[in-house]
Amino acid sequence: MSTNTLDTQKMEAFAEQIVGFLNGGALTLMISIGHRTGLFDTMAMLPPATSGQSAEAAGLNERYVREWLAAMVTGRIVQYSPDFLNGEPHGGAYHLPPEHAALLTRAASPNNMAVWAQDIGMYGAVEELVIRAFRQGGGVPYAEFYRFHDVMAEESGQTVVAALIDEILPLVPGLTGELQDGIDVLDLGCGRGRAAILMAKTFPNSRFTGYDFSADAIARARGEAAGKKLTNVSFEVKDAATLDERDRYDLICTFDAIHDQAQPDLVLENICRMLRQDGVYLMQDIAASSYLHKNLDHPMGPFLYTTSTMHCMTVSLAQGGAGLGTMWGEEKALQMLADAGFSSVEVKQLPHDPFNNFYICAKS
Repeated sequence: MSTNTLDTQKMEAFAEQIVGFLNGGALTLMISIGHRTGLFDTMAMLPPATSGQSAEAAGLNERYVREWLAAMVTGRIVQYSPDFLNGEPHGGAYHLPPEHAALLTRAASPNNMAVWAQDIGMYGAVEELVIRAFRQGGGVPYAEFYRFHDVMAEESGQTVVAALIDEILPLVPGLTGELQDGIDVLDLGCGRGRAAILMAKTFPNSRFTGYDFSADAIARARGEAAGKKLTNVSFEVKDAATLDERDRYDLICTFDAIHDQAQPDLVLENICRMLRQDGVYLMQDIAASSYLHKNLDHPMGPFLYTTSTMHCMTVSLAQGGAGLGTMWGEEKALQMLADAGFSSVEVKQLPHDPFNNFYICAKS
């Protein structure tokens, strides 16, 4: 293409846009490091401090902290006041504004957005494997995702566990009272079991079970439950697509677990069969459309499609699965729920979690 046919203003604007992408991606990785090392938590408790003081308080190497701080300052995340000696720059003080700390520290949970920054590093670690799948097909299995359950536990802790008792469960009319009286509950795709453990502790008259195909996650869940001396919750390693149970549960929950299943249609059918006739299936999943043109203004569209490519879609395809992907969308979800046997489905949202739908499903 001749340069004479190019709109140079559009090209320059797009170049600026790409620079923004590069800076944003780099800062996201640095935010993840700030979260994982505890630097944000430390700085939130300190007055303006030097890099040495910040490093000492966090128990970290000063040279690395100083370079990280430079990224934070140029990214307008941390404020910097330089000191001068004989007219020359000589160190300075760094400060994390409270308005930024309110979105970047563990104390700010469930508003700690730094938790999601960890995804970028996790995806980068499997980039070569994903590229191979681009060329050869197939996918990248769960086993290749280092720290997957660590990251998912933190994320679900903010979107699910923190709001589970007071906001999520009350979406189903009368459910809290039933849980207090005593019912049978399954958390399918439970991971490390934090939601099931919280429900078991809150509702001692009910009986809770967690299924997940990760033996490591189930081992961690069992250890956590044993440590809390809970006798009304148990965890088992099971593949949701091969379950052969009927009329066993009054409530089944899945939290952000269906779209990356290898056989989501079979999983939903199994859930429907496992529910008692008057039972309820509560499904949390991404709030989006199944159609790309309806997601153009989605505030997290690029992030969620990237998440789909780098994790949710590829782990399904690695098992020879459907590869629904993160953005399977409300339209597809409603159709699949109907096909699975749910005749009544209501979709709700909560103010604290605008990125997820909550589907309340019944057989009749």
